[in-house]
Amino acid sequence: MTDFERFKERVYQTFGLDLNSYKENQLKRRLDNLLTRKQYADCQVFFNYLNSNRNAWHEFLDYLTINVSEFFRDVKMFQTLESKILPELLQKRGSLKVWSAACSNGCEPYTISIILEEIAPGKRHQIDATDIDSTILQAAAVGSYGADAVRNVAKERLARYFTLEQGKYHISSKIKSKVTFKQHNLLADNYPKGYDLIACRNVTIYFTREAQDKVNFKFAQSLNPGGYLFIGGSETIFNYAEMGFEKVSPCFYRKNNQLTVAERMG
Repeated sequence: MTDFERFKERVYQTFGLDLNSYKENQLKRRLDNLLTRKQYADCQVFFNYLNSNRNAWHEFLDYLTINVSEFFRDVKMFQTLESKILPELLQKRGSLKVWSAACSNGCEPYTISIILEEIAPGKRHQIDATDIDSTILQAAAVGSYGADAVRNVAKERLARYFTLEQGKYHISSKIKSKVTFKQHNLLADNYPKGYDLIACRNVTIYFTREAQDKVNFKFAQSLNPGGYLFIGGSETIFNYAEMGFEKVSPCFYRKNNQLTVAERMG
């Protein structure tokens, strides 16, 4: 067993994070860069540091998962969400159940909350936001952002939903109260069900093809018939039909009304 393989095994045994589900070359390159920058002799020395320092573990998670997000990231995709996808779902249901998976710093679920506030005001929607990193979830719950994070927010929305204080943009309590944050590991935990929309963007691109398929199939099972999976602009689900999806437009996959074989079997 190589030093790298032993590191992955110990991380899984200790922290429950399956690094085998990440693309190996990409993971190894990022790990090597980190060891060089931090001046650790090898993977095992680095693991011992992670195991003895909880803050170091969270820093490693942040580095591994690349917690970069912003409001209305990929503007055209969110325009499609606002003008087509959400109105279609709202025609079927008075209120929606939404899951923002691997939500990072909260920009994505808050963006969805803003859109729903505008196109379906007064409705009580459920917006669940999850991430593997508890530290980034704490920051998301605070809802304070730099200028780069809000660069795609229209001036009217910026004035309506944010307060600028000491160089930070703070999301309004009205929008913040509509989102519930909780910890969730996409590669290990059970998936909640009954969602109308699941957004998981620019995350599975770091996973192996096998891990991607498992995650996307579980998302399909978590969606109500007719519900949508919203993925990132750099991601594609090639075998979407096998999972019970139809591709509606770039980044949007609708779950067929028919149950999959696995769902019929329970």
